[in-house]
Amino acid sequence: DISTPEAVTKTLRAAKAIAFPNGATGATAGVTFDAMLDKLSLGQELAPKLKRAAGGAAAMAMVAKGDVDFGATFLSEMTDPGITILGPLPASIAPPTLEVAFVSAHTAHTQTAKDLIAFLSSAKAAEAYKAFHMIPLH
Repeated sequence: DISTPEAVTKTLRAAKAIAFPNGATGATAGVTFDAMLDKLSLGQELAPKLKRAAGGAAAMAMVAKGDVDFGATFLSEMTDPGITILGPLPASIAPPTLEVAFVSAHTAHTQTAKDLIAFLSSAKAAEAYKAFHMIPLH
């Protein structure tokens, strides 16, 4: 159960080993997970069972192989057979990562860039995001 911060704490404490991307190497999901551990005051307590992986795919491979019993990364990286997706962590302890698009003031193709951003923000694109377990804002 990861439906509340309290449930996340209980689940993580019960896990024998926990895999997640290594935030120290720039993995955004790992940075978020490390921040969540700090917010829950669990970082030091759980340190012996934390397994930092070289990215989300590597963390999920550890779960699928049974090397760890709990893993965390972006939903879009949870594609391995042999894992059960519990769902997103509560936003109060692990805020969702938003993708942002912008047009450079120096581009020679302003309208093309704006058209691409419009498409990426469209309902049609939202269907593709959902297929990869991403949650569109609209």
